Amino acid sequence: MKRLFVAVAAIVLAVTTASAQDVNSATETYNSGVSALQNGDNAGALKLFQEALAQGEACGEEGAELVENCKNAIPGIILAVAKGQINDGAYDEAVASLNEASAKAKEYGIESVSEEAADLIPNALLRKGSTLLKSKNFDGAAETFKEVTALTPEDGQAYLLLGQALIQANKTDEAAAALEQASAKGKAEQAGKLLSTAYLKEAAAALKANKLDDAIEAATKAASYSENAQAYLIAGQAAQKAGKESVAIENFEKYLGAAPTAKNAGAITFTLAALYQKAGNKAKALENYKKIEGDAQFGASAKQQIEALSK
Repeated sequence: MKRLFVAVAAIVLAVTTASAQDVNSATETYNSGVSALQNGDNAGALKLFQEALAQGEACGEEGAELVENCKNAIPGIILAVAKGQINDGAYDEAVASLNEASAKAKEYGIESVSEEAADLIPNALLRKGSTLLKSKNFDGAAETFKEVTALTPEDGQAYLLLGQALIQANKTDEAAAALEQASAKGKAEQAGKLLSTAYLKEAAAALKANKLDDAIEAATKAASYSENAQAYLIAGQAAQKAGKESVAIENFEKYLGAAPTAKNAGAITFTLAALYQKAGNKAKALENYKKIEGDAQFGASAKQQIEALSK
């Protein structure tokens, strides 16, 4: 019986010694992680703390304090790694790290880190989308900004950027929907200008393709969002070609009101006078012909018409 007791005691001693060695090893790994962190090596520190955590957990109760220290450190280190990735332009990796940081922080009960990591995800995506927009990857930018609006549905700036990307991708209807959201969320002026630009682009293309009604409609929309002299000009030209004199007159009047010193003001004034003359409005025809009596290009013709109408 005495021999049996000695044997069991030897086994217990061996287990205790091994456990102490494991704790010491885990502590050394932890301390190496602290050194790496102090030297600014966040990635290296993270790896060491994760190793120390696994080692500490294997030690049971003797490693409990070490495990707690590791859990307190790891989410913040992952967050620091993510911030570095954002600064380096590695946005996809940063978003993955931020999600990991948030999840680990929740698991370990560190709410402040979880909240900060979650709040940084839209920021990382905004920076990614802006980079794609600058590099003319408009479809990629739009998809990224859609992710941002899903995460932060009250962010008017995100909708504004989404609309801008969609305009460049020639997706005017989708852009309009996004910009309407931006307008409702405090970005009315900027959204209006972008919408005006989008429909102006559409109107110019329609006029070039001789789709006159489409050109008038798109140009009218462009002007409705933000006063745009070019939109009035396109609508007037399309209406004139379509034989819609009253619509042409209305838009040419608006064009001259918005851009009275434009290089083509003389030509448009002459056209306007001729349209009024054709419509039988002698007074308005004379009024406009007289405006360009001294014009180098149209003055002579204007005087002839004034003389004819004055008889």
